[in-house]
Amino acid sequence: MNSITLSPRHLNALAEVGYRVAGHEGARGAMAALREVIPVDAYEFVAFDPATGRHRSLFAEGHERIDDDAAEECVRLDCYRVAMAARRPLLMTAARSPDVERYLRRHVEPYGWRASLTAPLFLAEGRYTGLLHLSARAPDAFCERTAALVGAVSPTLAHVTDLQRCVVDPIGLPAGFRALAFDRTGTRREVAGMPPSPAVAGEPAMADLAREFIDSRELSRRGLWLDRSGVWREVRLLRAGVGAQGAIQGAVIAERECDLPYDLTAREVDVLTRVARGDSNPQIAAALVLSVRTVTTHLEHIFAKLGCDSRTRLTTKAIAEGLCRLDLPGVSG
Repeated sequence: MNSITLSPRHLNALAEVGYRVAGHEGARGAMAALREVIPVDAYEFVAFDPATGRHRSLFAEGHERIDDDAAEECVRLDCYRVAMAARRPLLMTAARSPDVERYLRRHVEPYGWRASLTAPLFLAEGRYTGLLHLSARAPDAFCERTAALVGAVSPTLAHVTDLQRCVVDPIGLPAGFRALAFDRTGTRREVAGMPPSPAVAGEPAMADLAREFIDSRELSRRGLWLDRSGVWREVRLLRAGVGAQGAIQGAVIAERECDLPYDLTAREVDVLTRVARGDSNPQIAAALVLSVRTVTTHLEHIFAKLGCDSRTRLTTKAIAEGLCRLDLPGVSG
């Protein structure tokens, strides 16, 4: 790859990636620049969380869904370990082996992709921050030139998946979110590139929620919050690095107004939240001051609305999609 010569057009695209990442345009901006020279149909940025030693999908576009175990399976592939050691992108569809074949059949080919490239992302100082998956429908979409381009810009792209930045740019949040960042002491900071949230600022319990989240081993959390004015909000928590060079552990709390999903009622959200905690129907009835029969009726409606046929599937869906009421320390639901 070192012998490949890049044209002025390619070099301009690489420079544009740097400008957009530095300008807080994050994943979208970086990929918009790269798409000028690479035929990408779908991409996924995956962050490595040093607190847990695991990978987590951070931002994706073009995928109908993301398999949560794909990143962990990918980093265990022998060919990816070689790519990590060499710090160079891997043309997955060219690295055929039994384990790669299994990976492609599970996570690439079922969605119509015929070309796949994965790049380990290292900052210029050498710290690993995650990886980037590129996919395309055309089997010959990616080549050694593509790998060279991505390899050249990977130190810049590594900032997109760096969970220790100051403050972590909350990539992956859809439009309309407002946010604030907190450290463990409750010190509040604005988040670069996002409007501040008056709702979060006006709720004292948010600082305690951030502290509890920072001390957990979670990379992210989602939930529904009924604020003091009676407005429902979709809330997302992300790990952040705050202070100089992101040296202080922190959390970004982002929110936006929302209607309750799946036409759920407020009481059904309460019941669903208790189910996700593992409570039985009698326990839910006692906690919410309802009859067991009323809880059963609520559950029948919830199962129908969410299209689930068991409490296990209901719990999985509720947690994955943030359908539970967010617990605020010291605030009753």
